Amino acid sequence: MSQKIIPFQHYGSQPISFGGKYRRDRNLRYDILPFIILILFLGLVARLFQLTIVKGTYYRYLAENNRIKEIPLEAPRGLIVDRKGFQIAYSTKENDINRKRIYPLTDAASHLIGFRSLANPHDLQNDACANKLALNDKIGKSGIEQIYECDLRGKKGKRLVEVDAQGSVRKIISETHPTSGGKIQLSLDSDLQQKAYSVLTNETIINSGGIVVLKEKKAAIIVSKPNGEILALVSFPSFNPQVYENNDQDAIAKYMTDPEKPLFNRALVGTYPPGSVFKLTLAAGALQEGKIDEKFMVEDTGTITAGPIQFGNWYFLKYGKTEGMVDIIKGLRRSNDIFFYRLGEKLGPVGIKYWAEKFGYGKKTESKLPDKPGLIPSDFWKKETLNERWYLGDTYNLSIGQGYLLTTPLQVNMATVAVVNHGKLCSPLLLKNQKSNCHSLGISEKNINLILEGMKQACSDGGTGWPFFDFRVKAQGLLGGDRTDSPEVAETATTSSQLQNIQVGCKTGTAESHLSSGLPHAWFTAFAPYEKPEIVVTVMVEESGEGSNVAAPIAKEILKAYFERNE
Repeated sequence: MSQKIIPFQHYGSQPISFGGKYRRDRNLRYDILPFIILILFLGLVARLFQLTIVKGTYYRYLAENNRIKEIPLEAPRGLIVDRKGFQIAYSTKENDINRKRIYPLTDAASHLIGFRSLANPHDLQNDACANKLALNDKIGKSGIEQIYECDLRGKKGKRLVEVDAQGSVRKIISETHPTSGGKIQLSLDSDLQQKAYSVLTNETIINSGGIVVLKEKKAAIIVSKPNGEILALVSFPSFNPQVYENNDQDAIAKYMTDPEKPLFNRALVGTYPPGSVFKLTLAAGALQEGKIDEKFMVEDTGTITAGPIQFGNWYFLKYGKTEGMVDIIKGLRRSNDIFFYRLGEKLGPVGIKYWAEKFGYGKKTESKLPDKPGLIPSDFWKKETLNERWYLGDTYNLSIGQGYLLTTPLQVNMATVAVVNHGKLCSPLLLKNQKSNCHSLGISEKNINLILEGMKQACSDGGTGWPFFDFRVKAQGLLGGDRTDSPEVAETATTSSQLQNIQVGCKTGTAESHLSSGLPHAWFTAFAPYEKPEIVVTVMVEESGEGSNVAAPIAKEILKAYFERNE
């Protein structure tokens, strides 16, 4: 039987194949893969070119900076020293790095020396010093630290070091040493500064007016030389500048909320009615304008009237007595209000304002101190401010340093210095041996001598400055010399245990405060020795009593310390 052959069947136009598609895919991969590899290779070459050629310098800089580190070196802040060279503000070093600022006088001088704290954005933006501030730098915020910031601030240095991957220093590459800030030598006498502060913190005054515990009061003391140099400036209560240096936020918060306001500088920005210490200015104006002379006299009748209001002399109001006929010298010796009411009437409010401004009242001092101008009221001021007219009673009040008149303790000290200088007003000086800035007020020697004689008698028997009626100190053989500057003189001086009389010229003041206590502000301003003045002291104690009873004993302790020391 023969085998039957079945013919091959065709489906469509192409024969069936089981290997052609595989071959085509494999060929496609072989064709494309080299192109992919080539593109990747070219990309790597391009990236390598960019990293090494185009941005090579940039990345080398980054790498170098990861290895090299710049460390800023703080510049030592300049020293602040007193007139004898004693350090009253200096910086310490820790591990060869300048660190904390130290204030040895602490609270005693903080209102004058000031303090530092971290610079804020406003400080950084408005920095006017040649050596600019940087973030986290400290800057003087008040007092001498602020006034002489540019002088005290040094120039920073820098240190380039090589570090490892962990940031540890491997070696020092280079170093630029910082430049120290300048030294500031003040006119301040640190001994007197501490004495003045010590009296306010430790003394209790007992007199006919009662007991006054000074540490419970608020006060200001200015001590100066006749050329305007500030020897001491105290505002009490005070604060410790170290608190700000250490950034003790709890202590700072207590200062800020303390009702006693320890941060408030009463010596410079506290404004008060001056009371009878203002009579020195009134006397100078009335004499120089020829409204009165040494023969002019007023009868003390105890009281005078201005419209429906009666104005009395303090002696009549307290003891019910009058003082007869009063001339300019007796008027100052006894601080007779009736006499000065009449002087004020003759000068008038315009004349009083004119002479007050000549003596430095009503404006800031020509110094770097941040003091307040105070206020000299006038007819225009009262109308604009209170919408009231000026009355004769306003003139009477102004004549004895009362009413709307406001002054600072610094201004009262300046005005006293002007009398001591025979009619030359001097700006306050902060630096030792600083050139004096004085100008004549145009007051004759004859008229100045009348005022000086009245001040002399005010601190002599029968005057109002009773604590100085017999002022004696242990003789040191230094009268007439500058005991604040001359240790050489002290070494050759003849020391004696005997007491020596020192004549003081002074003016007392008692100014109504209109505060809840009902007690007046106590004022006292004085100079000594009378014949050759070396020192001027002004004391103001808020709400404490009469100037002769409270402020004068404080001034006495300061003058006693000044004249009794051996240097």
